[in-house]
Amino acid sequence: MSHVAKILAVATLVYASATQAQFVKGNEAVQMLPDGKKVVETPPLPKTASSRMSPCKADGGCHAGPWRMVETAGGLLECTEVYARPTTCRASTYGTEKRSRLWVVKVGGTWLQCQFPDVKSKCVPIFAPPPANLPYDALQ
Repeated sequence: MSHVAKILAVATLVYASATQAQFVKGNEAVQMLPDGKKVVETPPLPKTASSRMSPCKADGGCHAGPWRMVETAGGLLECTEVYARPTTCRASTYGTEKRSRLWVVKVGGTWLQCQFPDVKSKCVPIFAPPPANLPYDALQ
């Protein structure tokens, strides 16, 4: 195999790995319909959230914690919160930039934050009271 062919093979493998990890297998929030359309559910805003609540915007420079990776109808986004509101999310940089991340998924009807894009990694319920909801983020 030539040097160029080896480089292309490695680049293809890296690209495939990054694109395959852009979703979490077992995430019940993402459903594929028989016609091929994808239906995506995102965590509901809490009933106590007021219209005056001002979340940290994705481009606001106020976010100090791990990014929440949330699958949406438009694809994978990184958000400052689990609710995936338009102002709190931006395009995913997963696979191109190292950041502290958590993965927002729904398993068994419960919304979780997982350490990795794997429902078998360390996951905690989003809506549990502290300390049960304290996540295990990871640089990825």
